[in-house]
Amino acid sequence: MRVEKDARLRSDAQANRERILEVALAELTRSADVPLSTIAKKAGVGQGTLYRNFPSREALVLEIYRHEMLQVADIAAELLRTRAPDEALREWMGHLARFAMAKAGLADALHKALSTTCGQKKPGHGQMTEAVALLLKANEEVGTIRPDVTTDDFLLAISGLWQISPDDQGPVRARRLLDLVMDGLRVGAPAAARPGSTADTES
Repeated sequence: MRVEKDARLRSDAQANRERILEVALAELTRSADVPLSTIAKKAGVGQGTLYRNFPSREALVLEIYRHEMLQVADIAAELLRTRAPDEALREWMGHLARFAMAKAGLADALHKALSTTCGQKKPGHGQMTEAVALLLKANEEVGTIRPDVTTDDFLLAISGLWQISPDDQGPVRARRLLDLVMDGLRVGAPAAARPGSTADTES
């Protein structure tokens, strides 16, 4: 009986945490200065519950960003199971672009949180780097991209995504940027000269 009660309490606590993150993401995207009391109220929890999970505004913002970045990173492995490596890479880049524009409103809140935490790296950075490395390695193995591309090269090349305004032209500009990056990755690819290679196919 005690075990069932403890399991129920843990389940309720996890549900509260997920609800707080969901509401906080929506509210902080609209305004970086939304009161935490407003987030707690809309999430249907007391302020004490919110602070037990996230002791400060900075902790909440960083956890939101980490959670969202991990979801994008996890998509890489899923795409590689169902797509050719170059198709998986280009599609993943599209997911990242949509994430970047959808979360543009969170940028102010994240900047404030990072400033308060003494220059801490953006959360989820390690997992994102691993996802990029996985995609690049898969492409290198089949020769669909040039063999000398590093994760740092790639991340620097797509960094412009975070500068694109999430307006009506945002998706068009992001698609053009990523197509240019993908074209650059294919220059000098061993498979590029082989007839019928997916490296010659537009994603």
